[in-house]
Amino acid sequence: MERVLSLVLACCLILPVPGVSAATSIGKETQVNANKGAVAASAKPTSEKPNTDKAKPKSTKPIELIFVGDILLDGFVGNQIARYGNKFPFEKVAPILKKADMAFANLETPVSERGTKANKTFAFRSKPETLEGLTYAGIDGVTLANNHILDYGPKAMLDTLTHLKRNGIGYTGAGRDIDEAFKPYVQTIEGKKIAVLGVSRVLSDTSWIAGKDHPGAASAYTMEPMISHIKQSAKNNDYTIVYIHWNQEFADYPEDYARAMAKKMIDAGADIIIGSHSHTLMGIEYYKNKPIYYSLGNFVFNRSTRGGDKTLLSMMVHVEIKGSSIKSKVTPVKIIGGQPNLMNNNYNQNIIAMLNKFSYNAKIDSKGNVTQKK
Repeated sequence: MERVLSLVLACCLILPVPGVSAATSIGKETQVNANKGAVAASAKPTSEKPNTDKAKPKSTKPIELIFVGDILLDGFVGNQIARYGNKFPFEKVAPILKKADMAFANLETPVSERGTKANKTFAFRSKPETLEGLTYAGIDGVTLANNHILDYGPKAMLDTLTHLKRNGIGYTGAGRDIDEAFKPYVQTIEGKKIAVLGVSRVLSDTSWIAGKDHPGAASAYTMEPMISHIKQSAKNNDYTIVYIHWNQEFADYPEDYARAMAKKMIDAGADIIIGSHSHTLMGIEYYKNKPIYYSLGNFVFNRSTRGGDKTLLSMMVHVEIKGSSIKSKVTPVKIIGGQPNLMNNNYNQNIIAMLNKFSYNAKIDSKGNVTQKK
């Protein structure tokens, strides 16, 4: 009798529990190991939620940024837009800009239907609907720190802020007061905070400088408060890019002050310097392994009668951030009929050769990759 009972007990121990498959048992291996010696009741369904507090794996995807130069939506370009539509200026380059995690430009015009024209030779004002082109092209933000943002006074400048917001376009470099003017545009990409701070060393009048209770642009005529704002941005964000309006129009090389200022901005925490205003392409320099692009030239703009055909030469700067590594490359473009166009290899190599001539301790290879000379 005892032998029979022993056999019955042995069979009960090796028979599977109804409703629990081998696959389920394997899938709960961790739970089983953690509850060794538990009775059959432990196989009942549990109401515990999966642990969602576990750290997610860090993304290894590089962050892709694109910077372009001066954008004007008035004058000849405005006429082209009236003829061909708001998307026209960006149709050839939009597919590239849209692929970037962030695309950023210098908006060289107020956007408004109000205001009084400033007493100056060249004064611009673009129609609000023209901003649809920037949205279509995937441009995320613009700097307004330049010598045209107040061409039609504070009302038109403040209208520009409103129209940019309505179109989902961020901005930096101008505002209702000095704090807003120096507030960087910040975008979080792959868990990293990327900041762009717009400032200008070229303004048409001292009244254009933003103050405590005074609308205007972020001034780079003095090192302070600019340097303090760069330091604050570097503290609050993972990467800070300074987009600065400076140097002489139609020049090939930067002024001595610009080269010195760029280094001080990097010392303050800037990771990349992007320049504009000359309406021409300038060279590249490295300082502390960080790139300084002295001028990206025009992007969507009229041909200048004073500067000639070289004001039609342009480029897009691609920045790749991966971990602590920052790499950059250029894509040459040419402005044709107010519209930036991708060109053939012969044109590209000519632009690259010119950039190598104008650059300091940087070199650009045949594919546009920019590196520091060793």
